Amino acid sequence: MAKCTAIAASGNPCKGTPLSGSSFCFHHHPDNAGKLSARGQRGGKTGGRGRPRVELANIKTQLHELADSVLDGSVDRADASVAGQLLNIVLRAVTVELQVREQLELIERLEKLEQAEEARLASLREPGSGFGA
Repeated sequence: MAKCTAIAASGNPCKGTPLSGSSFCFHHHPDNAGKLSARGQRGGKTGGRGRPRVELANIKTQLHELADSVLDGSVDRADASVAGQLLNIVLRAVTVELQVREQLELIERLEKLEQAEEARLASLREPGSGFGA
């Protein structure tokens, strides 16, 4: 089976499977440089997986404290109502962020599966691959 002709960042030959009609894998193909750069930039903007959990825990703590303050009379019910509404908006924003991140991860996984399938089909089309021989 053919291998990518590029040299990896480690200095070793790339072990990737070349795209159909090319001697380069997806990651080393010159046409994909912009796509890979955009992915790298997007990855840095989404933050770590732990950040939303921390934000959710903080909101939960604030809501508990707010409820306790209303119950003990140290915070007015009207003020607590507005604060609760604002915390709900933040909670919704975190939820949307998680949904967007999940969609981006699914898109990336789908692209990898499509590349693998394309490489598999290309290898079946190669002479001597055993397919139809």
